[in-house]
Amino acid sequence: MASSAGVFWLQNEPETGASRIWHLNDQGLVLALGTNLRNLRSQVNGYGGGVLAAAPGGVFAVSNDQRIHFISLGVEQSQALTTDTAAYGGLRADPMRQRVLAVRETGKGVANGRQQLVAVARDGTLTVLHQSEDFYSAPALSADGRQIAWVSWQLPDMPWLQTRVWTANITVNGTLENPRAHSAPQPASIQQPVFAGQDLWVMSDHEGWWQPWQLDTQNPVSLWTKAAVLECDHANAPWQLGEVHHCPLPGGGWARTHYNLGRGELWLSGFGHPDPIRIAPAFSDFRSLCTSGDFLYAIARSSDHLDAVLRIDPQSAEASVVAGGEPALPGHVLAQPVSFRVTTLAQETTAPQGFLYSPLTSCNSPPALILVAHGGPTSAAYPVFNPLIQFWCQRGFAVAEVNYRGSTGYGRAFRLSLAERWGDIDVEDMARAADALVAAGHADGNQVFIQGRSSGGYTALMALSLSQRYRAGASQFGVTDPMQLRRMTHRFESGYLDWLLGCPKRHPQRWQERTPRLRAAIMAAPVIFFQGGQDKVVVPEQTRTMVAAMEQAGQKPELHWFQDEGHGFVQQANQAAMLEALYSFYQRHGRNTDECIESLS
Repeated sequence: MASSAGVFWLQNEPETGASRIWHLNDQGLVLALGTNLRNLRSQVNGYGGGVLAAAPGGVFAVSNDQRIHFISLGVEQSQALTTDTAAYGGLRADPMRQRVLAVRETGKGVANGRQQLVAVARDGTLTVLHQSEDFYSAPALSADGRQIAWVSWQLPDMPWLQTRVWTANITVNGTLENPRAHSAPQPASIQQPVFAGQDLWVMSDHEGWWQPWQLDTQNPVSLWTKAAVLECDHANAPWQLGEVHHCPLPGGGWARTHYNLGRGELWLSGFGHPDPIRIAPAFSDFRSLCTSGDFLYAIARSSDHLDAVLRIDPQSAEASVVAGGEPALPGHVLAQPVSFRVTTLAQETTAPQGFLYSPLTSCNSPPALILVAHGGPTSAAYPVFNPLIQFWCQRGFAVAEVNYRGSTGYGRAFRLSLAERWGDIDVEDMARAADALVAAGHADGNQVFIQGRSSGGYTALMALSLSQRYRAGASQFGVTDPMQLRRMTHRFESGYLDWLLGCPKRHPQRWQERTPRLRAAIMAAPVIFFQGGQDKVVVPEQTRTMVAAMEQAGQKPELHWFQDEGHGFVQQANQAAMLEALYSFYQRHGRNTDECIESLS
């Protein structure tokens, strides 16, 4: 986030899992803010996002207790602006009125949950701006501060299915007048409204891809004009609030990301350049685009360096790292991602794609292969540094991350193809990827393992119950009983499972057939489970009942319990323990890879 005070970002502390605010000031110095806040996290929608908003003289931030604070530059103690029990996220500074715009959420359940678009002043005064919609995101202000835009959607939709963008004028007393909803010409997920001066731009996928569109809101019938861009996604699924993948540049022109075969690219257009220019090609994912002064800034990720804050000069198109970006594993050769695609089926327009990481050791035969199903499932795997993948490649394994049908980054039709087919086509695509890699000589067909986290754990378990091609598998806090999850899930995802599997009243047999717990007796290979005792997303009961069902069926599942972890292990000691247990498990159930190990010491 950026303002006249400079650029601000969050940086995680691996030892504690906490986050800290860093600041690039107008003198070019990178400093950690000396604030009492050490753990910034929004709980809106369960996934948060948008916890920072840069303002003149400081920054607004959401602390772990969900209060909005203002941190003045040079002042260590933050000022708490809210005192209620609501959750806040999606912050956007309103410097003209010395306040911050935010999404406010009370309650988590379908019955008692509610969201509002609000403004919180520096003195703590809260003004409700809009409150008729089920969900809100992405408040944006025009350059003169007199117009506002935001996104909303209604249950049972998710924000990557169907949303609307709203516009309104802001009165002299800071309230809204003439709020108006704008729907795309066809059903669409609209996200990331941004003003270039007084012109409103959004990302919309109503023509098949998330692409930038200019919206003429003054016309009685909203007029939509698409930018001259490639036919590809320019954004990804908005699980979190506050993501920015396009940004107007100082002096004219645009910075935009897009995804090419799963790889993120950053492009500049306009600003005196006759053709679009690709920036920083060594990086493969770009987020949180913003401008400060004459420069563009972005968070960038690559396959062999740690996350970096980039500063880009639009005039020269040169990029430099101002923070982060260190070599990921100094002194070690890293396995690099190689894109692969499986053979297109007759009815497919886009085939599943993935990234293969080959082992860093030389063996006389094809290596064992670990297939990784990403979570979401409406998400994707990106070719960026992942120490867990390097762990396996340094021990003689090949690793393949598969973007099965339903993943983001491949267009609306590919993303929506998972509707009512979760546990079916994702499982099929994992098998297709394994077969393609084995046929190409990249893996030993008798040494294929499959694993996944959260919804990826569900895909892995369904695969193990449907095929004998896998040697063993792992579920890391994975879904084992969709119906139980449906009864317990939070408001944000309350309609998601019905979209993934269909209405359970109309399709009860389908729900039974796609419940791993009910397939425990036909698991075709050994399974290891990892579960956090504090998990509020995939509750511990999901793993307990699955393990019990397998044991009752005479199988011998292996369970590793981490009582102090939630959904996604954050403590380094627990992450290491999980890896060592999984490595030992795969060694016991596969061929010995000791002769192919490179030391990590």
